[in-house]
Amino acid sequence: MHRSRYGPYAATSVVVANMIGTGVFTSLGFQLLDIQSTFPLLLLWVVGGAGAFCGAVCYAELGAAIPRSGGEYTFLGRIYHPAAGFVSGCVSATVGFSAPTALAAITFGTYLASVFPELSPTWLGAGLVAVMAGVHITSHRSSGLFQSGFTTLKVVLIVAFCLAAALLADPAEPVALLPAPGDGRLVFGGAFAVSLIYVSYAYTGWNAATYLTGEVDDPQRTLPRILAGGTLLVTVLYVALNHAFLRAAPMAELEGRIEVGYVAATHLFGPAGAAIMGVTLAVLLVSTVSAMVLAGPRVLQVMGEDHPPLRRLARTKANGIPAAAVLTQAALTLGFIVTASFETILVFAGFILGLNSLFTVAGVFVLRIREPALERPFRAWGFPVTPLIYLGLTSWTLVYIALDRPAEALAALAMIVAGLALYGLAKRSGQA
Repeated sequence: MHRSRYGPYAATSVVVANMIGTGVFTSLGFQLLDIQSTFPLLLLWVVGGAGAFCGAVCYAELGAAIPRSGGEYTFLGRIYHPAAGFVSGCVSATVGFSAPTALAAITFGTYLASVFPELSPTWLGAGLVAVMAGVHITSHRSSGLFQSGFTTLKVVLIVAFCLAAALLADPAEPVALLPAPGDGRLVFGGAFAVSLIYVSYAYTGWNAATYLTGEVDDPQRTLPRILAGGTLLVTVLYVALNHAFLRAAPMAELEGRIEVGYVAATHLFGPAGAAIMGVTLAVLLVSTVSAMVLAGPRVLQVMGEDHPPLRRLARTKANGIPAAAVLTQAALTLGFIVTASFETILVFAGFILGLNSLFTVAGVFVLRIREPALERPFRAWGFPVTPLIYLGLTSWTLVYIALDRPAEALAALAMIVAGLALYGLAKRSGQA
């Protein structure tokens, strides 16, 4: 008998798998260029996790009050205007899911090909996306079991690596958990602020469960636990993993290196370390690609429900799986993989997705003022402090990007204008 919904464990697995991609395995080398003290380096991941947690509890309030799939598409359309939701949906389908899924899939292929050079990274990535689409159009039960299984394996492998660093590092590098003299200057300096931007990118995905709210068991009760619990788990894993990297290898060997996982693994496991890490990272990315292929199509599905020209995307199988949307999202992803054109989109992805979440979290205030009588089974913990923390961190990040990378910011704004124009055309034709 098919399950009609995803259980809390499967939904939490989607959150965890969406968050843990390649970012945590590549950021430390660049952070070490300007920060050579372990306490500030680990604090970066704690602060990033705190920001993500503040965002998660705000999304949990909105998801419990508006229990419909679609994430920001649903929230922004309800809180501000259907046009805002439409633009957000277009962004989610392309920048939010298809392009990052393509990047993760090709990275999966690249890691495997580093161990098995006769294999093609492009076709390995395309094959993974095709297999994931096949898995996620079957049933909620098989889809959820696959996602839960590979996410559990991901967590187990990360914990095992951290334990290996604790037990096998010889000699172990010193890692201070308390501030040393001069750390205060580092924490409040520009290098820390810049590094925090990239840490924030590594935490992207904490909102993943809101894209399939309508298919989660009792979302008004379980969504807060799913979002908050998943984010807290990833924060602990991120801090532990960076502690393991710093313990396993000297800073001088990690500094400026993108493959910090390889370096640390080589110190722990000897010459076979790179091969072990290549296969491990490939396995870790299976759950990441799977989670994106699972969550992303729900945006297309609800857009199809709301906009007649897209109605085919709303079609579901008898068991409620939106097969048409899953296959459409997979086709978009395969297009990015084959053409590699996703790289230009990913340059401004951080900016436009940051805007998406900024207006969504601000929507907690808007909705409380506009609809005070709306039933809220869950209210954001620490309100109004938690949303203000998230809004402050995200606003600072967006301003920094706009000043430092104006071309990317303008490209993101151009995409928003194009989405509004598309909505306007559909509206005038009587189709939106």
